[in-house]
Amino acid sequence: MEVNNLSYWEKANFYNTDVLIVGSGIVGLNAAITIKKIAPKLNVTILERGFLPSGASTKNAGFACFGSISELIEQEKIAGTDGLHQLVEKRWKGLQKLRSIVSDQQLALENNGGFELFTTAQLALSEECVSKIGHYNQLLKDITGEVDTFKMAENRLNQFGFHQIDTIIENRLEAQLDPGKMIKALIALAVSLDVLILNNCEVKSFKTEESAVFVETQQGIFKSKKLLCCTNAFASQLMPKLDIKPGRGQVIITKHIDNLQFRGTFHYDKGYYYFRNVGNRVLLGGGRNLDFFTEQTHQFGETPLVQNTLLRLLKEIILPNTSFEIEQKWSGIMAFGAQLSPIIEEVEPNIFCAVRCNGMGIAIGSQTGYDAGEMVLMSI
Repeated sequence: MEVNNLSYWEKANFYNTDVLIVGSGIVGLNAAITIKKIAPKLNVTILERGFLPSGASTKNAGFACFGSISELIEQEKIAGTDGLHQLVEKRWKGLQKLRSIVSDQQLALENNGGFELFTTAQLALSEECVSKIGHYNQLLKDITGEVDTFKMAENRLNQFGFHQIDTIIENRLEAQLDPGKMIKALIALAVSLDVLILNNCEVKSFKTEESAVFVETQQGIFKSKKLLCCTNAFASQLMPKLDIKPGRGQVIITKHIDNLQFRGTFHYDKGYYYFRNVGNRVLLGGGRNLDFFTEQTHQFGETPLVQNTLLRLLKEIILPNTSFEIEQKWSGIMAFGAQLSPIIEEVEPNIFCAVRCNGMGIAIGSQTGYDAGEMVLMSI
């Protein structure tokens, strides 16, 4: 495909580059920043299919987290104890790297703690999680530098005003941030390093010829020495052999609520539901476990099953004695796979990918992008 009426100057300056990155989310931006910081003379271009990042980087809930107890239990079954330790270490280091690249002020980061909630009907699950507090505190001690990352928080039961909740486990190292401000700051840094970002430019296909990669888009054909795909769940559309399954996360947010009783990030039902305060609003998301098949999609949107469940959680558990109105709803697309670690590899000569954040993009996105940037540089 060739776009008509391109000038010589346009083709020379916009359509030829040293490194072409697909995806302007947290991973793609960090990869570009890494490359330009190490090799400032290289030309780096990012192509973004949407007007804004299209996956989940600006559509997530803004949790700076590394795993609740119930999530860690499930992940340890998959990865083993040593594998889980390595995984949490990557998440923790990724969060610190993000904070070193973008200031806490730019992130609008607030450390109000994280809390896992258990209802009276979840007695077996709550007992199992409580019994594992010591195990995970010991496992994470050398990562976080804290002796007691997790602890019981019975004193919070009355403070938060939740209904049907009788057990709370606190993670005082968990924080919350503004994903929009995060991406704005990363874009500003990338642009200051002379990274070219082109929006509304969806990649259709790519092919290699000799030492060059030709990338077809609806805006024309780009030529690059190296191609790095950072489109997370959408990578499977370009690279179908990758072990990636999309997972839609539906999110709602209320209008302002006077005298909101809680601050912090909250996990419920093994992390399949999550909520937080945004000022005096309540943001609530999740529910893909209600219908994994339907929510395994690249399509944005909402379903009555998930939306009604989210509303019921707000009314019956989170805000049982408070009237509220929904101000907005949206969805983001995450990427999951059989393995919990991201895929950071050269899939064929001069073609690379850094994808599959498994719902932990904020935690591992910066480190994943850094690792991908270094991987590409080593091949040049």
